[in-house]
Amino acid sequence: MNDFDAEDRRRFEQLVLPHVDAAFNLARWLLRSRADAEDVAQEALLRSYRFFRGFHGGDARAWLLQIVRNTCYTWLEKNRPLELSMEFDEELHLQTHATPETLAIAGDDRKRLTLALETLPPRFREILVLRELEGCSYKEIAAITAIPIGTVMSSLSRARRQLHSALVNPPQGARP
Repeated sequence: MNDFDAEDRRRFEQLVLPHVDAAFNLARWLLRSRADAEDVAQEALLRSYRFFRGFHGGDARAWLLQIVRNTCYTWLEKNRPLELSMEFDEELHLQTHATPETLAIAGDDRKRLTLALETLPPRFREILVLRELEGCSYKEIAAITAIPIGTVMSSLSRARRQLHSALVNPPQGARP
């Protein structure tokens, strides 16, 4: 572990700790298990603490979320490798003119939205959570995921379409 002095601890507490909820939220959506998310988020926080001296300013939230993301994918590779290779089959879902937002609002059904989000592959879930739930900019998402902004935008578009499809035609057995 680092030999943190009082100033390092103060900076860590000031810059990183306010984003603990966002870290847990991202881990929860990527792993789809509260217990696993708690463990992985804690591990990511320990990593961020250990490597805090390597943080030279900038967006602490994006820096922490990148560590959380990487920790989640490492955990998924070890514990659920098949989940990472699963893709969403767009051909199985019907298209309508409703948007995911209008369907969720019309039904006022958070559980339906949660179930639909959980059907998406982890990488699309991640993009949606970062943009829509955490309010990250495209630039922040690009930094967190280490992909170009154009890819962030196209992935977000595909993720929204897939979420729409999952809301319109949920998989059998997934209806609340």
